[in-house]
Amino acid sequence: MRARRLRALLAAILVTAVLAGAAGCAQSVDPIERLGRKAAQRVRRSHGPHDGAYRHWGLTDPLAPAPRPARPLPRHVDPEDEGLPEVLDRVPTHDRVVFLTYDEGAERDPRFVDMVRDLRLPISVFLTDSAVGPGYTRIARLRAAGATIQDHTPDHAGLRGRPYAEQRAQICAGRDRLRSRLGRRPPLLRPPYGRYDRTTLRAAADCGIKALILWRPTHPYGRSTPFHPGDILRPHEPGRPLTSLTTETTRVLRRLQSRGFTVARLEDYL
Repeated sequence: MRARRLRALLAAILVTAVLAGAAGCAQSVDPIERLGRKAAQRVRRSHGPHDGAYRHWGLTDPLAPAPRPARPLPRHVDPEDEGLPEVLDRVPTHDRVVFLTYDEGAERDPRFVDMVRDLRLPISVFLTDSAVGPGYTRIARLRAAGATIQDHTPDHAGLRGRPYAEQRAQICAGRDRLRSRLGRRPPLLRPPYGRYDRTTLRAAADCGIKALILWRPTHPYGRSTPFHPGDILRPHEPGRPLTSLTTETTRVLRRLQSRGFTVARLEDYL
């Protein structure tokens, strides 16, 4: 009798231990499951704002996708200019697109880099060597966000009126340094201050530049100007009170959308 009671007690203890162990295992899974659910929620939340990124950046609607570039419209080239780079502030096209371009400073604004990435803005940035050198990690972020980097000469020195040798040295040096840092020689040049002369065109051609890129004003004298298909824009104009690039870009994007335009990549149309 005593032996039977002892065996029954041991059996009860074993059953209790098994049940407790099972319960313990079940409880040990719960925190992991909870962490998994939280991680999934974080992923969903991270995708949510991206899907509605246009709202985060002050737009009421997402940007329309740019059309596939049509065949370029015919361009008149003066025989005397044969072999020289084109000078463009507008690309001949019937597509209702414009092109956003920026100079040095774009890489220093982390909010602007985030904006380019979130909105997938196909922008072109013209940088001096001084901007690329110490801030290469910032340039890498800008490129990763989708920007293309083009030549703006090494030190932003004016080109117009300088001898051919000096202009050629500036333009070629800018391309070579960008090549050494970014892995490619940019085909486009924005002359500092938008100033150039025929010597600039000759020097640029000898350096392998395909086009000099100027820009059309977006807000002269504080008044809005109409957009035209193919306009090359620089959202922040000299002479205006300094505001952030994100603010200036949002203002331009709103105007573009209200007029039925979208943003395309400049290099795709050249």
